[in-house]
Amino acid sequence: MAARRPGSPALSLLLLAAVLLSASPRAARALRFDLESGHTKCISDEIKVGSMAVGKYHIVGPDPGSPDAPLPDSHRISLRVTSPYGNSMHYAENVPSGHFAFTAAEAGDYLACFWAPDHKPPVSIGFEFDWRSGVAAKDWPNVAKKGQVDVMEMELKKLEETIKSIHEEMFYLREREEEMQNLNRQTNSRMAWLGFLSLGICMSVAGLQLWHLKTFFERKKLL
Repeated sequence: MAARRPGSPALSLLLLAAVLLSASPRAARALRFDLESGHTKCISDEIKVGSMAVGKYHIVGPDPGSPDAPLPDSHRISLRVTSPYGNSMHYAENVPSGHFAFTAAEAGDYLACFWAPDHKPPVSIGFEFDWRSGVAAKDWPNVAKKGQVDVMEMELKKLEETIKSIHEEMFYLREREEEMQNLNRQTNSRMAWLGFLSLGICMSVAGLQLWHLKTFFERKKLL
């Protein structure tokens, strides 16, 4: 009987890379929004400490059939990106397009708020926003071009970054779980002390009432 030939290590590695890459977060795509003049729209993204974040935005002209047509003066938007603790990461005012990039120094929900100046009569401004963070923020074709690596090496590098991102995410979730457990223990401890305090106050009030009634009846010579 013929011996069973083991699979190629390179093929197995490529299959593993394909599985992990398919399970990793999809590359973010540009999202289309409509913003009424005088209103604000906010978008949040949870980013870990040390992760890179990049964003691009631009206004879509009112006439889709003429994308190169100049934009009306009313088609301008402003943007502010803030960290979980309220620090400003990017700010632009009355612009047709722009971009930003930063490395997160705080963990949590980063907020990007767009608003359009008030206009009479009101207008609806369409814009596209592409916000990426972590592995999705890396420009892999440019990495491959600058590093002069082949497709296999690029996929392995991408796999390495994905595994690193998943590893960091697991540690981040573990830290969050420990914080929640500590918070639960502190809350339970405080509730227990509050229960004992409430019981002590109730017993003290009951004792004072009994003493007052006893004194009252003795003064009236009913006891």
